[in-house]
Formats: sequence, structure tokens, C-alpha cells
Amino acid sequence: MVSASTLWTLLIIWGVITVVFIALMIWRSLLSMKEEDQLFLDPAEEKQAVEQRALVQKIEKITAVAKGVGITSLVLLLVLAGLWIYRGLVSL
Repeated sequence: MVSASTLWTLLIIWGVITVVFIALMIWRSLLSMKEEDQLFLDPAEEKQAVEQRALVQKIEKITAVAKGVGITSLVLLLVLAGLWIYRGLVSL
């Protein structure tokens, strides 16, 4: 049988992972506010183009990490729900 301490431990782990996911999404949002959709630059402003490329790479990296953390959070939530339902059925 699944003990209450196991459920609480998983709940705390899920909460931490979810907070990390939310923080990553906020960070990504803040970075994407600086991103331009289109840049019309002359050759003298190549520095801005390099900065935009670096920003896009950073956003893509954060997006990949956020997807992994989000999927982990969802899987843990489903495991928690399954264990909670299982515990309820066993106690009947």
C-alpha cells in the first residue's frame, strides 16, 4: 500500500519541478520581449544582428529545457493522481 509520506514526498518534488518550470517560462518570456521579429540593418550595425542571433539561441535552449521540465512535471502529476486513486480504492 502507498503510504501518505510517499504521496507527500512526490507532491513536494512535483511542486519544486513545477516552480522551476514556471520560472523557466517567465525567463523565456522576458528574453523574448527583447527579440525583434525583423531587423533591417545596414552593414555598420552587424553587432545588433549578432546580439539577436545569440538571444534566439538562448531562447531556443531555454525552450528545450522547459519542455523537458514541463513533461517531467506532467508525468509526476499523473503518477500522483494514479497513486491517490489507487490508495482510495485500496482503502475501500
